[in-house]
Amino acid sequence: MNRKHYLFFALLALCCILVSCGTTSNSNQQETPATKEGFKIKRGTNLSHWLSQSTERGEQRRLHIQEDDFARLDSLGFDHVRIPIDEEQFWDENGNKLPEAWALLKNALNLARKHNIRAIVDLHIIRAHYFNAENEGGKNTLFTDEKAQQGIINLWNQLEDSLINYSTDWVAYEFMNEPVAEEHDQWNNLIAKVHKAIRAREPERTLVIGSNRWQGVETFKFLKVPENDKNIILSFHFYNPMIVTHYGAPWTPIKDYKGKVTYPGIAISAEDFAATPDSVKPFVEQYTKVEWNRQMIYNQMKEAIDVAAKYGLQLFCGEWGVYCPVDREIAYAWTKDMLSVFDEFNIAWTTWCYDADFGFWDQEKHTFKDKQLAELLGGKK
Repeated sequence: MNRKHYLFFALLALCCILVSCGTTSNSNQQETPATKEGFKIKRGTNLSHWLSQSTERGEQRRLHIQEDDFARLDSLGFDHVRIPIDEEQFWDENGNKLPEAWALLKNALNLARKHNIRAIVDLHIIRAHYFNAENEGGKNTLFTDEKAQQGIINLWNQLEDSLINYSTDWVAYEFMNEPVAEEHDQWNNLIAKVHKAIRAREPERTLVIGSNRWQGVETFKFLKVPENDKNIILSFHFYNPMIVTHYGAPWTPIKDYKGKVTYPGIAISAEDFAATPDSVKPFVEQYTKVEWNRQMIYNQMKEAIDVAAKYGLQLFCGEWGVYCPVDREIAYAWTKDMLSVFDEFNIAWTTWCYDADFGFWDQEKHTFKDKQLAELLGGKK
C-alpha cells in the first residue's frame, strides 16, 4: 500500500500495535490487517464436541475451550482450527438466538486471532440435515424441501450479521458439513443457492465447499464448483481404511471385529478373517483384499487432487484421524503416510480432533493424551 507521508505511516502502525495488544476475550470484532495475505492454512485441528455434538451447557461449556488451548495449538505448530457449530446450540426451535453460544463463538474467534490461529466456522448439523441420519433411522428434509433450503440461507444471514466484521484473512465459512443427498445435483443446486446468498454480502470471504456423500473423495467428480470464484477451498474427509482408523469404534458396522489389524499392508489376514464370526465377516471382508499404504492413500485422493488443480483452488482435508484406542504404532504409521501425501500435494488439513475421542489433548486432566501424535501433527517430529 502506498503512503505519501511518513507520519501517517507511523501513526497507522502505532494504532495497529495498540489494537493488537488491546485485544481481549471480551472484544466483539477484530481489526482487519492493513495488508491482506489471504486465508492461508496448512495444519489445523477440529474443536469438536463443544459447540457441536455436545450436551455441555453453562459453565461446563464455557470452560471447555479457553485461551490456553489456542496458545497451545500455536506453540505446537498449528495455524488454524475448524469450529463445528450446530443449529440447536445457536437457535431454539422457534428460531430465537441462544446468546451464550454466540458469545462463546465470537470469544473463540478473538482468542484464535490473538494467538495467530485462523478459523473456519463450520455449520455442522442443522435440524433439516444430519450427516448420520440414514445410519440412525432418521430422515433429512433439506434436499427436498424449499423451505428448509431457505432456512439454511437464513441461518447464514444471521451468522454473517455476527461475523462479517472479522477479517477475511482470518475467518472462513464452511456453510454445511458432510452433505448426504441422494442425487449429486441436489447438493450442487444447494451450493449455488447458498453461494449466491453469501456472495451478495461477502464477495471476498473464503468459503469451504465439500463433495456430496459425507465429503468423500469418490464423489469429487460430480461436484459443480461455482465459476470464477477464487475465494473457495475444496474440502474432503478421509478415514480410509476404516478398519484401521475406527477399530473398535462402537458406532460403526465394524465394531464387533476383534482380530488383529495391520498397517501398512493387508489390514486383515486370511487367518484372522477365518476366525471372525460369520455375522461380522460381511463388514470386514473388503479389508482382506487390498494392500493399504501411502500409494493407496494417494490413489484414493487423486480424484480430489485433480479437481482442485483443474480449478486452481486450495484442497483441504477437513476431517481425518485415528480413534484413540487404536494401537499407537499403527496410528502413527497411517498418520505419517497421510502427512506425506498432504505435504507433497499442498493439501491443507484439520484433524478430527483436538480433545475428544480422536484427539491428542485431555481437557479434563489438562494434559496430553498423546504428545507424540501432537508433535507429529505440529511438525515437531
